[in-house]
Amino acid sequence: MKKTSTLSPQEREVLDLAQSNGVLRARDLAGRGYPRSTLNRLMKKGVLQRLSRGLYSVVDAEITEHQTLIEVAKTYPDAVVCLLSALLFHNLTTQLPRRVWLAVENKAWAPRKGPVRFEVVWLTGRSFSEGIEIHDIQGVPVRVYNPAKTVADCFKFRNRVGTDVAVEALRETLRERRATPAEIMGYAEICQVSTVIRPYLEALI
Repeated sequence: MKKTSTLSPQEREVLDLAQSNGVLRARDLAGRGYPRSTLNRLMKKGVLQRLSRGLYSVVDAEITEHQTLIEVAKTYPDAVVCLLSALLFHNLTTQLPRRVWLAVENKAWAPRKGPVRFEVVWLTGRSFSEGIEIHDIQGVPVRVYNPAKTVADCFKFRNRVGTDVAVEALRETLRERRATPAEIMGYAEICQVSTVIRPYLEALI
């Protein structure tokens, strides 16, 4: 990172905020009384970079494994990390998705622009609301479906993620004891894929 000796006290405070948050939203400054022009000055001084519209991070900041999830959660806090991205978060797949998979509650809106590329699925009712875990990553709440719900979702959307991926997720979830067969079948009922999952589950237990 470039030298910070030329920063004003206000600029230094904003930079410290960006460092502590990992990802800084422009609107985060409003509640603290900092003008948004501070962001432009910090970028001109080479210590802050813009990730996407309204999102900033410190230049040369260490990129964590879940940095993209932090950025997405700040941009779309109501969405839920799902499918391949949830499997990766839980270390239950060998897949490396090129996009972040997100679930949204209905077709009224969907992420279109942001710091990363998205794959979006729409869920309704309990299929959306059940199984959500909230993980604190560098102070940012990230909504992720738990392993059992993610397995059920993978079978529900097997035409998009692949049946082989769904079966791998089921096998690894059981092997790692991240969920019980009863928990998986409970979410399978909610997602209306119990008859699809049952033969695979019976073959693995």
